Amino acid sequence: MEESGHFNRLASELDVEERANLLEKLSSQSSLGSAVLYEDTPNKEGDFVAEDQYQKLPWYYKIYFFILSFFNSRPPVKLFEDHVMTQQYREMEEKYPGYYNFQKDVLLSRFQEEMINLRDASRFFYNALDASIGRDKGGLMIFLGSLEMPKIHKAIISDSDPITLSSHYRDLNEIELRQKALKSFEDALSVITEAERNKMYNNSRALFCLKQLASFLFDRLINSFIYDSSLQDNVCPAASVRDQLLALNNILYSLKTPPPIALLESLFIYVLMEKGAGPNLDIHGEMKKLLVQAETSLQSIRDFNTDVPLTRLLRCISRNPGLNPQNIGGGEDWYQVYRERWKHQVEENYLNFTRTRRQKDIQNAFRYFFKGTSLKMLDNMGSEQNPSGITVKGNFCLSFLHTFYSVVFMGEINRYLRPILIEGDFVKKENRTEFTEYYNNLIKLEDLINRYDRDISPQGEIGKTYIQAKNDMTSLPVKRRKIQIVVEEAAHTAERIIEQTKDAMAGMVKVLGGIMRKSSDDKYDTLANLNVLAGRGTSFQDGIKESITSLNKTLQLLEDIDAMEAGR
Repeated sequence: MEESGHFNRLASELDVEERANLLEKLSSQSSLGSAVLYEDTPNKEGDFVAEDQYQKLPWYYKIYFFILSFFNSRPPVKLFEDHVMTQQYREMEEKYPGYYNFQKDVLLSRFQEEMINLRDASRFFYNALDASIGRDKGGLMIFLGSLEMPKIHKAIISDSDPITLSSHYRDLNEIELRQKALKSFEDALSVITEAERNKMYNNSRALFCLKQLASFLFDRLINSFIYDSSLQDNVCPAASVRDQLLALNNILYSLKTPPPIALLESLFIYVLMEKGAGPNLDIHGEMKKLLVQAETSLQSIRDFNTDVPLTRLLRCISRNPGLNPQNIGGGEDWYQVYRERWKHQVEENYLNFTRTRRQKDIQNAFRYFFKGTSLKMLDNMGSEQNPSGITVKGNFCLSFLHTFYSVVFMGEINRYLRPILIEGDFVKKENRTEFTEYYNNLIKLEDLINRYDRDISPQGEIGKTYIQAKNDMTSLPVKRRKIQIVVEEAAHTAERIIEQTKDAMAGMVKVLGGIMRKSSDDKYDTLANLNVLAGRGTSFQDGIKESITSLNKTLQLLEDIDAMEAGR
């Protein structure tokens, strides 16, 4: 897809030293706080087990609860637990008023306000997480790995590079070279240290917890509040949102420490890519702005955890004084994601290398076939020389056919086909019909290619639509889809021209084979006046034979180009 080439490079090819320098600058200039987000302080209620605590009571308390049990028809231990729960609520009400009404079991508007603040703080990370982990988690892990494991990153790039390997192991065929590249990649992974694994795991875990928080259904919970005239406040039945709050409490408890700057830098690279900014953007300045926003959001999360007694609330709502938050899982799959994405990248590099090598072989064949004439590339096709052009499978074939038309067809083949078209007396009249159709399709090839090249130009119908799609200000997925539709339209047009030409060449070979009485198909026959045409010069029949050879060679080269573009 056609995002900014600058940012594609930034996300996938930026030198490790450049990434490290950017991280070092951000770390030295950032005010990102290191204070924990969730203060995990031990408390006596946290270890509360009613039976154990009851047994530790003085004898007179036990008698008191024993007597009460006669009037309440409830076990003394359960009465003791209710007593502890009431004490906890009173203590919470004294320290944190306005969050919860114990008697009516409803959450109050102050809690709703705090949830709105937490939602707004968490949403800052949503776009970054959606653009990275949501669409390209493997790419994010590779970028993060380049910061946390730079030696491993460099080793994978250098040791699995197909160009380097092919120069060192010249006797290896393509399959063996691919196996060597993958073996070198696995060897590089095998030396990841335990400390590096822990860093990557902690980053991956922070990423997972942050994603859980950013994607939490805050609005569903916030919208559960309704106005209660008896309390003159917005309230929400606590029991209806208990499970949601338990999940949120576990997420906040698991997200104890703020994400490291290396992780935030990796996320923000994708934010900048999402914006589709130009190459003149101040990356360092934009990163600093995003880090300031991140610190503001993280501080709001920190404040929520400090100000809102969520665990205490849940103990009251659940009537369980021993309730504690639990760590959520997540982040354990980092190595599998990292390895699979790198493996895909190594194989992609190998395929590109193989494709490039085959392209050179084909271009050498072109030079011989075109007798030294250079390939005439389409003016508006996408290439390294024309990065703004439309990159379409089939453009290379059309460039080849464009050169074939002027050098081989008009320069050689047509001098033998045109006399047949004008003067040829076909024994079988249906052969003339086919010959004329194939000839017309070949003779108009140049016009079709030129028209296609104009259509994909910035002034052409397809080119204009393509530019509009690239400049569309809608969301990136919509923009990508619009670009894809235009590219597919161009590809279908190119394919129609190529297939029509191939059919014409294959059909012409059969007709000419029949003329020379070398066709194995009885459908095709010779010319009644072949000797008359041949009598103009001894080279006429030899020219037809050479034309058959040239057309067959052209068809073979087209198949080779197609295989090269498809990576076969």
